[in-house]
Amino acid sequence: MTGSPQAIKQDFSETVGADSRAQKNRTVSPEAAALYVDGLTKTFGSGEEAVTAVQDVSFAVESGEVVGLLGPNGAGKTTTIKSILGLVLPDAGDVTIQGIDVYDRPKAAYEHVDAMLEGARNDYWRLTVRENLRYFAAIRGHDPDTLARRHTELLEAFDIAEEADTAVRDLSRGMKQKVSLASVLVGDVSVAFLDEPTLGLDIESSLTLRNELVRLAEERDLTLLVSSHDMAVIEDVCDRVIIMNEGQIVVDDTVANLLDGFETRGYRITGRHIDESTLDDLRNRFDLTGVERLDGRVRFEVAADSTTFYRLTDALEAAGVELADVETIQPDLAEAFLEVTGEGDERSPDDGGTKR
Repeated sequence: MTGSPQAIKQDFSETVGADSRAQKNRTVSPEAAALYVDGLTKTFGSGEEAVTAVQDVSFAVESGEVVGLLGPNGAGKTTTIKSILGLVLPDAGDVTIQGIDVYDRPKAAYEHVDAMLEGARNDYWRLTVRENLRYFAAIRGHDPDTLARRHTELLEAFDIAEEADTAVRDLSRGMKQKVSLASVLVGDVSVAFLDEPTLGLDIESSLTLRNELVRLAEERDLTLLVSSHDMAVIEDVCDRVIIMNEGQIVVDDTVANLLDGFETRGYRITGRHIDESTLDDLRNRFDLTGVERLDGRVRFEVAADSTTFYRLTDALEAAGVELADVETIQPDLAEAFLEVTGEGDERSPDDGGTKR
């Protein structure tokens, strides 16, 4: 799936639907949800220096669901995750995990949860890969010997079996990332938070990891909340996405619905017998970009809804243009993200910045 041309200027925020923009809990009770967040609010500082990082954030995640949490730097997603995990005490709001209130009964609630935050920093680099898996299983109250088979399966699934007896500090960044993820999944948890799970991985390893996450979610009814700047990962793995901006949820919807919100599509058209006069006329009537001349042919991109597209093809026919190729360029999740957050004219979601 490739990105649409820059000429697509459809106001996406008006087409995704009011329901997906509103902060809301889905129609699932706190007792039935794997994760339930209601009215989460957190302000840092006081007086004129106060900064509201998260304001009235509410959502619910069902068992076995994989949800992407997206937002530009400073959107509030890190504060949201840390508030859910008890690393930050919110000013207001309720959180339940598997029906257990995390603030009233934190020990019982967090028995169901594990997290990989800030890349691979939760590994012990002096220990070997296998020792890390045994250690994290033990601190979750499991006998590591009884989980030996699961350890082997994870090592093989993430293609790190050959490094099982290697100290983590001697591994590449991508390998360390795999060990970190395996350490999270080694316990018998039902909810896992994954922050940039594919960071440092090559394309092949990233694809393998995506497939494994989907498999684990389906086979173990594992609930995953994934935060990533890699939109391909979110699009491949997640059932739905929650997009935050300026401390609030601006979209909570499925990936399919987000992409369907683009009423305007991009088209890449290649034609023969297009002279300069015809090309100038098309430029005046349609939003053409990326015009190229290719050995007697002309290729260009255009943003158009269905009505505009048919007007364009009629104009080409009337001018005697012979169409050599018409390619539909579908928008992707990265474009949906930029449209919703208004980041498209300023920076990409990979740009640096201060995360709250």
